[in-house]
Amino acid sequence: MSTPTAEELKARATALVPLLKENAARAESERRVPEENIEALAEAGLFRLTVPRRLGGFETNFRTLLEVTSELARGCGSTAWVTTLINVTNWTVGLFPERAQLDVWGSGPDARVCGVLAPTSTSRKVEGGWRVTGRWGFASGSLHAQWANLGIPLTDESGAQTDQGSALIPLTDLTIDDTWYVAGMRGTGSNTLVADDVFVPEHRVLSTTRGVVGDYPTEHKDEVLYRSAMVPVLALVLAGPQAGLAQAALEHVVASLGKGKGISYTFYEKAAEAPSTQIQLAEAAQLVDTARLHLLRAADDIDTWAASGTYMPLEIRARVRMDTGYVARRAREAIDTLVSIHGAGSFAEANPLQRIWRDQETGSRHAVVNPAIASELYGRALLGIEDQVTPLI
Repeated sequence: MSTPTAEELKARATALVPLLKENAARAESERRVPEENIEALAEAGLFRLTVPRRLGGFETNFRTLLEVTSELARGCGSTAWVTTLINVTNWTVGLFPERAQLDVWGSGPDARVCGVLAPTSTSRKVEGGWRVTGRWGFASGSLHAQWANLGIPLTDESGAQTDQGSALIPLTDLTIDDTWYVAGMRGTGSNTLVADDVFVPEHRVLSTTRGVVGDYPTEHKDEVLYRSAMVPVLALVLAGPQAGLAQAALEHVVASLGKGKGISYTFYEKAAEAPSTQIQLAEAAQLVDTARLHLLRAADDIDTWAASGTYMPLEIRARVRMDTGYVARRAREAIDTLVSIHGAGSFAEANPLQRIWRDQETGSRHAVVNPAIASELYGRALLGIEDQVTPLI
């Protein structure tokens, strides 16, 4: 498969929107992305976006990834979320030594990786690596992946923790505990991965502490994509589907207004003729645009600093975290306004607007997205306060 342009990749995502819309209710009821969607995404190459070009991937930039995933969310939030998480975890594999990358993609670029950063596990140092036991919740994409990159404490031979890291583990060494029963993003199948005394060789373990400051063990320092700042990447990608969900809600409400929907208990036979509707719709559209502008500004920040060869400074990294939370807030406000325009009928089970609302409400509560925490750490960075609220900047 030749390397497509950014415009070609976005066009492929757009072409899949009708299929994803058709299968969105099914994804929710089955609590997993339908295989028809996964196969279509794979055929379009949309799981290869962050796989190294030298191993058959497209190695695109983060602006393109975000434009693709936000476009997919116009069809199905869960499918867009899974595509996002697989692509960003694939990107983390590109930070590992080449030997680990070949473990994953040596037989071809279509192996998919899921991941959980939190080190909810124990590890024991042994000759040649670590033995790991743990449970990792919210593993989006785990039902469609062959590998997982999972947070672990790094210990020495005495058992003392020396660092925090992540470990690449094949899914064949893990089990999946069916725990994903939620109000929104039901189709992501974000279940719990379980390891029971699994051996992980040293070359498949990455120091998260060093990664946060851009110290990656990949030998391919000339590959711009894998010079991107770790935490800004891991945070911002979660905003792509949220911007797309807001766009989907806007399109749905505009289409319903175009069909002559009225306003109950008023003299407006057509809601579109009411100044209140027009004003609210304009405000919602402006919120959708604002979310997208901040999303792409932050993506351009990541790409520009990676291309420069200089690791993104802390203040800009903090601003990307701020932008991530800001996209979530504006998308939420836009959808809330659009649901109000559409009325109580928005919450009929047959109406896709209620699923869009629930998906965004759930996705925007991801811990790394948290707008309040993002504001606090950005404010501290602006003031030059060294003590921060999290190391994940």
